[in-house]
Amino acid sequence: MANEKIQDSLTLDDARRVIDAAVAKAEEIGQPQDVAVVDAGGNLKAHVRMDTANIGSIHIAINKAYTSIAFQTQTKDLNDITRPTGDLFGLSDAHGGRLVVFAGGIPLVRDGRVVGAIGVSTGTVEQDQEVAEAGAAAF
Repeated sequence: MANEKIQDSLTLDDARRVIDAAVAKAEEIGQPQDVAVVDAGGNLKAHVRMDTANIGSIHIAINKAYTSIAFQTQTKDLNDITRPTGDLFGLSDAHGGRLVVFAGGIPLVRDGRVVGAIGVSTGTVEQDQEVAEAGAAAF
């Protein structure tokens, strides 16, 4: 029986579209990736680990997406301010170490509101960001 009181911030179809675009970019650049999509509450909506992508990157991809939704910003924008000389040094240790403060996490925005996020990991920081951007653009 469907619960008509529950309204997701993004649908499974949304998440699949984002992941499919990210996977297509990863294939284009020849770098298998872990790709995760979370909802507005930071809860995992969907995840894929492409063949040969690092198993250690599963949680990193999920946590990049979580960090992006938690702070409603791209994770790359947290890098400088969390360095030892930055105003938010130590932030990466908050939330039980769940926060990731380098590139690869991007909010998913609908009608001017952040409703989810994508996180990508396994490649270089630049590759992760490129693949996340492709996924976010498909949203």
